[in-house]
Parts: sequence; C-alpha cells; structure tokens
Amino acid sequence: MQNQLFKSFFLTGLLFYTAVAPGQTPDGFNYEEDKVPAYTLPDPLTTLAGKRVTTARQWENERRPELLRQFASEVYGKTPTRRLATRYVVKSVDSSALGGTAIRKQISIVWTEFPNLPSLDLLLYIPRNTSGRPPVFVGLNYMGNHSVSSEPGITLANSWLPNRKDDKVVNNRATEAARGIQQSRWPLDLIISKGYSVVTAHYGDLEPDHAEGWKNGIRSVLDPPTDARTDRWQAIGVWAWGMSRMLDYLETDPSVDARRAIAIGHSRQGKAALWAGAQDQRFAAVISNDSGEGGAAPSRRIFGETIERLNTTFPYWFCPKYRSYNNRPNALPIDQHELLALIAPRPLYVASAQEDRWADPKGEFLSARQTDPVYQLYGKKGIGTDSWPAIHQPVGETVGYHIRAGEHDVKRYDWEQFIEWADKHVKRSNGK
Repeated sequence: MQNQLFKSFFLTGLLFYTAVAPGQTPDGFNYEEDKVPAYTLPDPLTTLAGKRVTTARQWENERRPELLRQFASEVYGKTPTRRLATRYVVKSVDSSALGGTAIRKQISIVWTEFPNLPSLDLLLYIPRNTSGRPPVFVGLNYMGNHSVSSEPGITLANSWLPNRKDDKVVNNRATEAARGIQQSRWPLDLIISKGYSVVTAHYGDLEPDHAEGWKNGIRSVLDPPTDARTDRWQAIGVWAWGMSRMLDYLETDPSVDARRAIAIGHSRQGKAALWAGAQDQRFAAVISNDSGEGGAAPSRRIFGETIERLNTTFPYWFCPKYRSYNNRPNALPIDQHELLALIAPRPLYVASAQEDRWADPKGEFLSARQTDPVYQLYGKKGIGTDSWPAIHQPVGETVGYHIRAGEHDVKRYDWEQFIEWADKHVKRSNGK
C-alpha cells in the first residue's frame, strides 16, 4: 500500500517536472506570460496592524515574528519546540578521501529516547588543503548518501527509497549499483577544491517521501498527525527541522566552521532549505534551487505549478490549512517573497532553470527582487534590478539570482555560481 501511494504521488510529480517542455501547455496550467492574471503581492514591510516598518529593529521585533507565525500556521505547520535527546556516533573517518583531497566522515545522529527510530546519517567531506576551519554547505539528498559519490567506503542508505527501472534500487532498498547515481548534483571535487566542506543526509531518514511516510519517521514520535489541527507540521517541516539537527552536530565538530553554514536545497528540498533558514538564523546563508511553488515562486502569480496541484499531489508536504487556499491564492495573508525576506540580512541565492517552467523561473526572480526593501533596512543591496536576466547572466549582491539552460536539476554550473557568490558573502566573514 505504501509503495502504491508513493508511486502515485512521486511519479505524478516527476511527470510534470519532466514532461512540460517549451510549447506544451497541459490542461489547467498556464505557461504563457500574457495569460498571467493581474496580482498584488502583500507588502512585507506593513504589519498586521497596518504599521509601516522603517527600521531593522522594527523588522526584527515586530514584523519578522508575525511573518514566521503566519507561515507556520498557513503553509508549513508549526515546528515542535520539544527537542529530542541525541547522541552523535562517528561511524568512520577516511583521511584520504576523493583522491587524497578531503577527509570523509560518516556520523549518525541517534535519537536516544527512541532507539527504534531510524538515525539521521550524515556524510561530511572536509577539504584537506585549507587554512582555518572551512565554511560548510548543508543539504539533504534524495537517493541516499551513497548516491552523491561512487566512493566504496560510503555506507549504503538503509532507509526507504523509491524503486528504479534500472534496478539500482530494488524492493525500496539501495544496491551497490546505486553508488554515485546522483553525483552530478554534488560536484564534490569542485566544492572541496574551492575550500568548502559539505554535509548531506538522506531526507528519507527523517521521513520517507510518501503519504504514509510519517509512520516511519520523526513525526511518529514528535507531534504526529493524530487530530484535525490545521497548523500541524508535515513533511516539509520535518525536512527543514532535520537540517537544523545537522547544524547542531556541526557546532560540535571543530573541523568545520558552523558559523558559516550555508543551507542549500533543490526542488522540494529547496522549499525545506528556505523554511529551515527562515526559522533557524544560525544558518549564515540560504540557497534555493528550482524550489518553485511553495518555495521561491509567488503563489499569486499563476504560472506553472499551483497550490492546488501541490496539495493534490503531495498532501503530506504542507499543513492542512494550506489546502484552504487551493484555487484562491489571493486569500493567503502572505506570499513566498516574504518567506525569502525572512532570510534577511543574511545572504540569499535563488536559482532557476530555463526549461523548468513548472517551477516558474521568472516568478522566482520576481519574488527574490521583492526582498530588496527588507535588505535595504540593513543597508544591504539585494537583487538590484527589475530586469529578469538572460540565461547564464547572474545578477544581484547580497541576494543573488541566475537562470541557466536546461531542465529541473542541479548542475555544476549552478554550484559554480553558488560558490562564487559564497566567496563574496560568506567565506570572507567570521574567519578565513
């Protein structure tokens, strides 16, 4: 039953990410700019009481807490405040990984109160030839830690995985043939050569990505969906919470600089990274790649995926209250540009792909642009232009943006831009 549910939801999502090519317009979805209805975005600098925010202090003390509460109650659900007791178990250390350029650690975060709950297994790479403690990219992966590199020393994921037609995942379990199947999304050679660490974990360790996944994940013990409360957290909230737990560990590891941790995520994990960064200001910067509806793209802009489609295909991602905005995004008291604004004054990067019209690339840019007034409160420059840039022409300052050629994915080009931007806004701060 779980497999059937997952295939229904997961494969439907993949269908719309891969099948919508230029010139195609599936029934019920808009892909033409001249057919985008007029819309008005809420002002991030006006409080619920109608008061104008004019200083960073007002933003931090009044408006920012309001917006956090609204996103929790209306979109992502309220993250539980209870902390689970943890134990960090270092499973292995390879001091000559990636051809001698990196140290590779494998660490399990064990939930000591719940020994039968799957651990959150971290894969951490640290550059060997760098001075000081390096900054670190923090992100969740889709197919297990073994999928980000073909190195044989990486433990195969033990959590549930979607089956694949190529038989690299069989009976929802990884095989040896699955090593490195998504390594193009994690160019470790590039990241390490530029002096950055990177830590990742399989998002399924926190909650398997299907409708019944909560029964085998964190929500089974922490605020499970056992009543009709409309602001209860769901999968996106759990994955975001997990990124903060990864940061908890990094704060105990002297080999990296957790003060310069960069939350990064692609697609649904781009949504989770934004929500993690909004809630947890320990993240020094946030990167969203192709996060689309419910991520960086404004809901009021009717282009590509919609709130209704999200809630129909993935009803376990967002809190139940979010479903009340199906077909009426203008009724939302907030919109996604205000989620992006919650990252301020920390650096923010939003990336899009030309063929990923389902995620509304132009909308992602426009949403990032609307954060400028909030960054200005801190004397920082955001995107700084109203013109949607051409392909492969990054723009912005503290808030960066680019659109690249190609499909819904994370490419080496994306990482090259992320690193160049991080060099300017993260790497030079708080240390070497």
